[in-house]
This record gives sequence, structure tokens and C-alpha cells, in this order.
Amino acid sequence: MNTEEITRVRKLSQAYAYTSIQMHETIGREAGLSGTDHKYLGFLLQKGQMTAGELSNLTGLTTGAVTGLIDRFEKKKLVKRRFAEDDRRKVLIEPNTKNIMALLEPLYKEFRRQSEELIASFSSKELKVIETYFSKAIEIMTETTNKLNNK
Repeated sequence: MNTEEITRVRKLSQAYAYTSIQMHETIGREAGLSGTDHKYLGFLLQKGQMTAGELSNLTGLTTGAVTGLIDRFEKKKLVKRRFAEDDRRKVLIEPNTKNIMALLEPLYKEFRRQSEELIASFSSKELKVIETYFSKAIEIMTETTNKLNNK
């Protein structure tokens, strides 16, 4: 691959990332959340219940910022705080998947349909290339994030 091709694909990747941020900010706003709050809800949906400390480590937010985040989610009935059964000093943040999905699903419905239609338009071989790119790009981003967080 020549330098021109690498630059073209890198710029497309950047444009994808920036457009994703814009879309998620807009969806968050439509849901009554900030774009980042909306994405942090995604962590809770994906990973399930966790402590505030675990959410802080995952997001890179301070524990104080996570407390504010949880307060905002709780006010909207998107999460619930509950004590861990094995240690009542430990507070778990439990996502209310039903409420979260009721809030976000209508906002993603058309995007999801079009995305799935786009994915279905590629051959199995092409999908493997796309999958490889995303998997390796995620590894690189995770590595970069971890390095910067552990300075």
C-alpha cells in the first residue's frame, strides 16, 4: 500500500470517528443526555452492573464526576444504586436495561437498520477485512489509552 492510500484511509477513519461523535452527541441530546453521558450508559449496558470505582476506571472520569453521572442517570431511572450482598459498604450501579432501551432504541432504529443493510451488502471476505481492521484498531486505541492513563 502506498502512502497516499494509507493517508486516504486514515482520513476516512478520522472522519468516521468525528461523525460518530456528532451523531452520538445528537442522539444523547434527543434523549435528554449529553453525548458523553449517553456513551457511558453504553458501558453499563455492555458490561452490566459495576461499582462507581469500576465505572471511573473504565471511563477515566474522577470518582466525583462518576457520582454526578450516576446521580443524573438515577434521576432519569436509567440506573439504580444498590448495596452488594456480600459487602454492604460496596455500592453497585445497576443499569435499568428496559428503561435505557425504551429511551434509546427509537433514536437508533433507522441507523441500525441502515447499518445492518450496509453490512449485509459486503461479501464474507470483505466483512472479514472490515472486522480485522476494527479489531486491530480497537487494540491500538486501547493500548494508546492505557499508556496515556498510566503515565
